[in-house]
Amino acid sequence: MIKIISILVLLLSVSACSPTVKVAVPTEPITINLNVKVEHEIRVKIDKDLDELISSDSELF
Repeated sequence: MIKIISILVLLLSVSACSPTVKVAVPTEPITINLNVKVEHEIRVKIDKDLDELISSDSELF
């Protein structure tokens, strides 16, 4: 009888420790923060302006 009770206690303790996985919908909306530097646009504009200036006045260089 003691063996049966100890086996039952062991089984209950093992089943109580089993991990559970819960999938739930978030209550707040998901936000994506995009901190992007737009430094390359300025460089392209300056490069185009310099190319036009150099091609129009080729005596500079």
